[in-house]
Amino acid sequence: MFGISPVGWLHTLGSLPAIPLAIYMLIRYGRITPRGPAGMAYLLSMLVGALSVFLVAKQPVSYAIGVATLLFLAAGYTAGQMTFLGRGRKYIETISLSVTVFLLMVPTVSETLRRVPDGHPFVTDLASPLLMGAQGLLLLALVVGVTVQIVMLRNGRRQFCET
Repeated sequence: MFGISPVGWLHTLGSLPAIPLAIYMLIRYGRITPRGPAGMAYLLSMLVGALSVFLVAKQPVSYAIGVATLLFLAAGYTAGQMTFLGRGRKYIETISLSVTVFLLMVPTVSETLRRVPDGHPFVTDLASPLLMGAQGLLLLALVVGVTVQIVMLRNGRRQFCET
């Protein structure tokens, strides 16, 4: 189904929970929160996806996305412990984890458009205007979202800063 191998299904189903978890945290807290049950489940799901991509990737850019995801996850989940960063800890944490959502969604949208509906996908070419537009909207969402998060951190909104 959809031309996905068993390892591909592990990759897809393993990383899939990160999407609703990210949506939940972004709505509830305005950012991805690394501590707490949702944050830990997000990390686990992202690790499954980022590590398994090396087993299923067919395009060189997939490896780069996997490595970048792992690096941004590491930065986001460790920044809060680095006291020498001072107030910058929360900014690094927030921006890094927002980038991981972007790095999750770019291949998710691309693969979905290239596989659905089964047998007659919406997109057959990586340069398709539909795919380019969808990826452009993801980039715009990242830029706007990170800007709003920085403003919220800078304004010291209590709920936003403490989670």
